[in-house]
Amino acid sequence: MNPETGSVKMDQKTLVEFSEQDQVLIASLDTDAVGISGIDAVSQVFREVILQQRPQNLVIDFTRVRFLTSLTLGLLVDTWRRMKEYNGRLMICGINPQLMRVFRITHLDRIFEFSDDPASAVRAIKNHT
Repeated sequence: MNPETGSVKMDQKTLVEFSEQDQVLIASLDTDAVGISGIDAVSQVFREVILQQRPQNLVIDFTRVRFLTSLTLGLLVDTWRRMKEYNGRLMICGINPQLMRVFRITHLDRIFEFSDDPASAVRAIKNHT
């Protein structure tokens, strides 16, 4: 992760960018698919951010993502589990209807919280606390 830009790059392509809004950490996936070549880098940075920063609230923005692999789902489950270890909260936003079907088929819609966009996710988190 580049500490100056808050982003993870793979072969000069940004995969994830981090920002903060109202004490909510937002991770925006900046790719149409997190493929096999990038999943390790993204997984590692999520682990490091959670370990070092221990964000109380994390939003992962999938607005630009058009394709999910089982590795991406595994990354989300791992991130959710790590956040739960210290009572952190994970919310996913920007999921298109086709991708939402994947969450429903795998029953992952039962463990994750969803919102339409980052602003709505931040509002939902702030209204819940």
